[in-house]
Amino acid sequence: MLRLAAARLLDERDGPAVQTVLAEDPVAACIVASKVEWAGLDPWRLDGELWGYTTRSGRHRTVDALCFAGRNLIPLSGNASALRSFADRALRLGRTCYSLVGPAEQVLGLWAELEPAWGPAREVRDDQPLLAVRDIPPLPPDPTVRQVRPHEIDRYLPAAIAMFIEEVGVDPRLGDGGSAFRARVAELIAAGRAFARFEHGDVVFKAEIGALSRSVGQIQGVWVHPDRRGSGLGSAGTAAVVDRIVRGMGRTASLYVNAYNAAARTAYGRIGFTQVGRFATVLF
Repeated sequence: MLRLAAARLLDERDGPAVQTVLAEDPVAACIVASKVEWAGLDPWRLDGELWGYTTRSGRHRTVDALCFAGRNLIPLSGNASALRSFADRALRLGRTCYSLVGPAEQVLGLWAELEPAWGPAREVRDDQPLLAVRDIPPLPPDPTVRQVRPHEIDRYLPAAIAMFIEEVGVDPRLGDGGSAFRARVAELIAAGRAFARFEHGDVVFKAEIGALSRSVGQIQGVWVHPDRRGSGLGSAGTAAVVDRIVRGMGRTASLYVNAYNAAARTAYGRIGFTQVGRFATVLF
C-alpha cells in the first residue's frame, strides 16, 4: 500500500514557506495570517498548531498545504491527499476544536474524512459566500458608529451575546458563565476592533474586525437590535466598519455570509462587496 506523506507540525524555520502559501489567497487566509503575523509559528503564542503537508523532498523546507488547529480547525489549502493527512493527525490528537471553518472545498473534504469518528455535526453550513471590497463603500457610512471603549464592555456585551446565540445557536455563557467569551470581547475592544452605534445607552448596531492581517480585515458579528431591523442600520453600520478598514487601515475588507441569507447579501452588495470565494463551516 502507498503510504501517505504525513502532516507535520511547522516551526519558525518554515516561516518563508508559510508566508508563500498565505499570500496565494490573502482574503481566504486572513484568519490564519493574522495569527501567524502576530505570534509567529510557536504553538504557545499561536494558541494552536500550524500543520504543513508537502509531497516534495530536498534541502529546502517547502509547504504545499496548511491547516491551523486551535479552537477552530482551519484547512487553508490542499488536495485530497493533504486533507487525509490532516485528518489522520487530527484523529490521533482527538477533537479539541469547536468548529471547522475555511475554504469550502477543504473544509468539506476534511469533514468527509473526520465525520465517521467525529460526527454527527450539530450543523454543516456548506455554502457561505466569501465577500470582499477594496474600495471606499459607495453607501454613506453611519457617522454615529464608533469604536467601543473599554469601560463600555457591560453595555456592549449583551449585544455580543445575542448575536452569538442567533448566529451559532449556542449560548457562549454555558460552561464557565461567560468568562472566556467576555475575555475575547474585551480583547477586541482593547484592540480597537469592536464597533457599535449606541442609542440611549443601548447598542442598536454592532460589528467587529475579527481577524486583521497586513492586507485584509475580516468583519464578524454584524448585528442589529431586533426592534431596529429593516431600517438600514445594518448596511450603514457595516459601511462604517468597511470605511475604517479600507480608508483608515489601507486594507481589503472581507466577510462571509450564509448563502440563504438573501437580505444580508443584498445589503452587502450595496456596500460594494463582491464574492471572491466560498467558505464552509462545521459546528459541533
